[in-house]
Amino acid sequence: MTSDARAGGELHFKAWGFSPVVSFIMTITEDTPVDLPTPSGPMRTYILRPAAEGRFPGLVLFSEIYQLTAPVRRLAALFAGAGYVVAIPEVYHELEPAGTVLAYDVPGTDRGNADKTGKSVAAYDADARAVLGFLKTHPHCTGKLGSVGMCLGGHLAFRAAMNPDVQAGVCFYATDIHSRTLGLGKSDNSLDRVGEISGELLMVFGRQDPHIPREGRRVIYDALADADVSFEWHEFNAAHAFLRDEGLRYDPALARQCLSLAFDLLTRRLGVDS
Repeated sequence: MTSDARAGGELHFKAWGFSPVVSFIMTITEDTPVDLPTPSGPMRTYILRPAAEGRFPGLVLFSEIYQLTAPVRRLAALFAGAGYVVAIPEVYHELEPAGTVLAYDVPGTDRGNADKTGKSVAAYDADARAVLGFLKTHPHCTGKLGSVGMCLGGHLAFRAAMNPDVQAGVCFYATDIHSRTLGLGKSDNSLDRVGEISGELLMVFGRQDPHIPREGRRVIYDALADADVSFEWHEFNAAHAFLRDEGLRYDPALARQCLSLAFDLLTRRLGVDS
């Protein structure tokens, strides 16, 4: 898939309201998906990047529990158009056939939540290492790496930032960190490992999000502060999934504001020069 910068990419950015935020708009291309080897089997991974010649920073974009839905793909296109090589792995590759996209409905949510605790935390970590290693050696990537995610993906982006190559992590309403309930047995050590984060984090939450209550947000904040991690912290009057440009919880104005914060961090830590 190649989109024309003026006929497609430029309009996409204007629809999001990013004309004054990003300094340029690029035509993008989508490479053929790759099946990256992991200890738990091949992981289908999708790559969107600038079509222009040159090398660009790399981003791993972790999805919600529904995998690569249309809103996630549009978000990936937004980052690619801003000058990043974006890799989106299928987070449930051991549990679902390649290409599976879960619906934004009750059955899809139930299935996604079941899959979330159907694989080990070690498998999630191995997945992150695989896609980061792929990006680092990608011929169009500078080797500078960041992680981005929302919901489940926010937690995975948080854990990916524990890899020393990750210089910037953007975590939108990351679930299960405060409750230590990611993976098999609903037990993870993310809070214990925050001291391994050497890059900079952007943490964004909605105050009306029942999945990460005030007490839970405080637990995460204190762990980061106590470990002297470099991070920005933002809370807004918003529900869960306010970034998703589908459904009643979508807040377009807030999404623009929060993505502007993300672009600021990524540009500062990774740059965008080819």
